[in-house]
Amino acid sequence: MSKKIKFGLIGCGRISKNHFEAVSQIPEAEFVACADILEDKARLAAETYGIKNWYTDHLEMLKQEKLDAVTICTPSGLHPALGIDVANHKMNVITEKPMGISIESADELIKACDANKVKLFVVKQNRLNSTMQLLKNAMDKNRFGRIFLAQSNVFWQRPQNYYDAEKWRGTWEFDGGAFMNQASHYVDALYWLLGNVESVMAYTSTMARKIEAEDSGCAILHFRSGAICTLNVTMLTYPKNFEGSITIIGEKGTVKVGGVAVNKIEKWEFEDYDDDDRIAQEANYQPPNVYGFGHNPYYRNVVDVLLNNGRIFTDGRDGRKSVEIIQAIYRSAKTGKRVSLPL
Repeated sequence: MSKKIKFGLIGCGRISKNHFEAVSQIPEAEFVACADILEDKARLAAETYGIKNWYTDHLEMLKQEKLDAVTICTPSGLHPALGIDVANHKMNVITEKPMGISIESADELIKACDANKVKLFVVKQNRLNSTMQLLKNAMDKNRFGRIFLAQSNVFWQRPQNYYDAEKWRGTWEFDGGAFMNQASHYVDALYWLLGNVESVMAYTSTMARKIEAEDSGCAILHFRSGAICTLNVTMLTYPKNFEGSITIIGEKGTVKVGGVAVNKIEKWEFEDYDDDDRIAQEANYQPPNVYGFGHNPYYRNVVDVLLNNGRIFTDGRDGRKSVEIIQAIYRSAKTGKRVSLPL
């Protein structure tokens, strides 16, 4: 019997289901423990997914269990501190996005993982969607030639009761707003596709939701390559989630990956033919929700890294980039000035 990777999970809320289900489909891995400060949530998760042990104190779980890695699905602001606890117990860390809501806290987490010689995985499952993989291939093959312009839209709906259901949502201390929470995958994708950002200008606003942070905003990103990108984000789309898209316009190609969550290729045109052009039409899929199907291939990568020393798709230093870009967006919106990176 080959070794099975043993996972633990902290924070049995909304997104944890995607993690439990993804791992249940991987024979070489299993969740053996979960923790949540709310006893009902921890117990329900354990019963639903056949997890042996549940805890209301994550430190107790880290002390009692022999785990290969622990996934953190708590409010965003708690990711770094919990990740540091996991690293200090010499276990590998898997953190939901964003890895922290400040660069300082993200750096502390990276430092703790380095010091304890454990791996740090940041969940960026959208990178693994079939549509995004095709777009990335086209970028890597330089099919666009010079990239002129890019645009990303996150036109979603989060009603007031979404924020009211959990006190931490929309707060500066634990969450941030539409950019930090919902759009962080899109910021990450733009960095992944287009490289480093030179400077940022942004407007944000809290127009309709009773929350501290923004429910809507627009940012202009100027990339080191010279490409200019606009990013439009709102949680106020009537009546429901409408679009999660990325468009790239280059001298020899134009692509729009749209749908509700970059799950549909809406435009795919290049000067030169490539075999990917045939696949492009078949890559569209219907995701169960805006989280897509990406958690499954994401965990396949984690298991591959832990069992066979594979290469991590998104490590801490990679995950830090989107935190930094979003911090620059917030700084620009607050000061009304252009903000240069790195911060």
